[in-house]
Amino acid sequence: MATGKINVSVDNIFPLIKKFLYSDHEIFLRELISNATDATLKLKHLTSIGEAAGTEYGNPIIEVKVDKEGKKIHIIDQGLGMTEDEVKKYINEVAFSGAEEFLDKYKDSAKDSGIIGHFGLGFYSAFMVAEKVEIITKSFKDEPAVHWSCDGSPNFELEPSDKTDRGTEIILHIADDSTEFLEKSRISALLTKYNKFMPIPIKFGTKTETLPKPEGAKEEDKAPTKEVDNIINNPTPAWTKQPADLETKDYQEFYRELYPMQFEEPLFNIHLNVDYPFNLTGILYFPRLTNDLNVQKDRIQLYQNQVYVTDNVEGIVPEFLMMLRGVVDSPDIPLNVSRSYLQADGAVKKISSYITRKVADKLSSLFKNNREDFEAKWNDIKIVIEYGMLSEDKFFEKADKFALYPTVDGKFFTFEELQEKLKANQTDKDDKLVILYASDKEAQHSYIEAAKAKGYEVLLLDSPIISHLMQKLETSKENISFARVDADHIDNLIKKDEAQISKLSDEEKDSLKAELESVIANKSYTIQLEAMDSSASPFIITEPEFMRRMKEMQQTGGGGMFGMGKMPEMYNLIVNTNSDLVSEILNTKTAKKKERLINQSLDLARLSKGLLKGEELTNFIKRSYEMVK
Repeated sequence: MATGKINVSVDNIFPLIKKFLYSDHEIFLRELISNATDATLKLKHLTSIGEAAGTEYGNPIIEVKVDKEGKKIHIIDQGLGMTEDEVKKYINEVAFSGAEEFLDKYKDSAKDSGIIGHFGLGFYSAFMVAEKVEIITKSFKDEPAVHWSCDGSPNFELEPSDKTDRGTEIILHIADDSTEFLEKSRISALLTKYNKFMPIPIKFGTKTETLPKPEGAKEEDKAPTKEVDNIINNPTPAWTKQPADLETKDYQEFYRELYPMQFEEPLFNIHLNVDYPFNLTGILYFPRLTNDLNVQKDRIQLYQNQVYVTDNVEGIVPEFLMMLRGVVDSPDIPLNVSRSYLQADGAVKKISSYITRKVADKLSSLFKNNREDFEAKWNDIKIVIEYGMLSEDKFFEKADKFALYPTVDGKFFTFEELQEKLKANQTDKDDKLVILYASDKEAQHSYIEAAKAKGYEVLLLDSPIISHLMQKLETSKENISFARVDADHIDNLIKKDEAQISKLSDEEKDSLKAELESVIANKSYTIQLEAMDSSASPFIITEPEFMRRMKEMQQTGGGGMFGMGKMPEMYNLIVNTNSDLVSEILNTKTAKKKERLINQSLDLARLSKGLLKGEELTNFIKRSYEMVK
C-alpha cells in the first residue's frame, strides 16, 4: 500500500479556484458525471483514431446508485479509466486539468469530441457533500486496477484493486450534513436538472416497462412487463443535430421535452448552428407573448457541451430575447459563469451579437416568405421586436424592414409603406408627417371616429414600451411625429393652412371662458377655446402628447424626466366655440341652468374619456334623469 500527501500546486490552484468556485453543493453531481462523460468520450476518440488497440468502445453508459443505508453514492463509468500513475497525476495534484492536457495533445483530432471536464478541481467538489471519497479505476491500458481513498484531508491511500472491467467507480461516503443527497428523489431531480441531455446514457435504477400482449391473449389478461434500465437523459437532443435533419414535429417534441408543463405550442423556432469564430448551437422558441413586461424571463437554458450550466443567460442572450425559450450550448462558455466574467469576455459578446443577427434574419425570412402568417402572429411577438428595436441599434436597422404598424381597422404596414400611405393626407402645414395612433380603440373610440371622418388613418399601438419606440423613431426618421388621437382635437393634431372662423367675438369668448372657469374649479383642466366644425363635440378633453408620453416612459423605466411618473394628471378642456350648445351656454340668463349645462357637458366629455367614476358618475346619471323628465 502506498501513502502520501496530495500535492496542491499554489501556482495553479488560485486561478482555478476563482474560475471554479462553487456556491451550491448540489453541483458535485454535475461535476462528477461530467468527468465520467469526459472519460467515456476520450475513449471513444482514442478508439476512433486507433490509439486504443484491442479496446472495443461498445455502448457504454454511466450509472448512478444511491445506497441510503450505507450512506453512499456510486458513480460508475465505462470510460478509459486511470493507471496508478494517472491517479497520482490527475487526482493527487489538485488543479491539474486532465481534459485540458488531453485536448492539448489531441487538439486537431479532438476538436469535435465534446470533451467538457476539468478533472482535478471538479472532482474535489465531491468533498462538499462527502466525508470520504473512494476511486476504484482500471485503465483501458493493460495495467492493474487501483483503489484511491481520501477523507478530505491532504492524506490519501492508494493500493491495488481487484477490479477487472474497464472504467472508474467513484464512491462518496455522504457526510451527516448532506444526507438530503441520499434521497433518490433528490438525486433524480438533480440528474434531470443538470444531466438531462448529456451525450452518454445515464442509468439511475430501473423501471417497469409494459410489453404488448401476446397473440391470442384475452382482454382481461394483464399485459406482460419487464424491468429495464431507467435512462434519465436524451443523449442526442434536437440542438445537436443539423437543421436539415429535423422536421417541424421534431422541434415541437423537443419543446415539450424542455417544458413539459407548457401546453401551448410555440409560434416558431430559430436553430442556432455556428462553428466559427466560436462554437455555438441551440434552438430558441418564440412563445405567445403578452404586453406584460414582467413575464417570466429565465426560460432559456445554457449548456456547455450538453452539460446544464444555468437558466440565467444574461450577457449571453441579448436582453430583448430573454423572454424567449429554448437552449443555447457553447463550449466557449465555462461551466461556472459569473456576471462579471460574461460582461468582460470577448467570445460572449460575439455570441450575443450572433444571436441578435440570427433572430433578425429569421424574422425577416418569415416576413418575406409568408407575410399573412407573420401579420397573424404580430401581436404575439411584437413586444420582443419593439424591445429589440429600442435596445439594439443593429437589430433596429434590420427590423425596420419587417416591423409592423397595425391600424385600428386591422391593416398592417411597414414603416416605409406607412409613410407612402399617409404622406398625401397627413402631412401638416410645416411639411411634417403626423402619424395618429390609439392605445385603446374602445376607450378612444370617439377620437378615432373624429380622425377617420377627416379621412385619416389611425394606428393601434398598445404595447407598454411604445412611447419609447416612438421617441426613437421620431429621432431616427426625418419630419415625422406621432400623436395619440386624444392628445388634442383633430384639427390641432394635423394643422393645415385653412383655419376655422369662430362664431363668437373676442368679447364673447372672454365672457365664456370666465363663466367656465367659475363653474369648473378643478385645476387639472386647462380651458382652451377653439373654433371647430359646428358638428364637432362641444367639449373635448385631451391629454397633451408630450406630458402623457413622458409619464408613460417614466413608468416603464427610463426615457422620461425625473419624477414625471408621479405627477398629477393634467388635461386640456377644449371648448368648441362654433357649437350650438356652447352658444346656448353663453346666452343662458339663468345662472342655475348655465351651471347645469356646463357640468353636464363637462361630464359627457369626461365620460367619453373614461374619467367619470365613482360618486361623480352616480351624480351625473341622477342629473341626466332629471333633465329628461
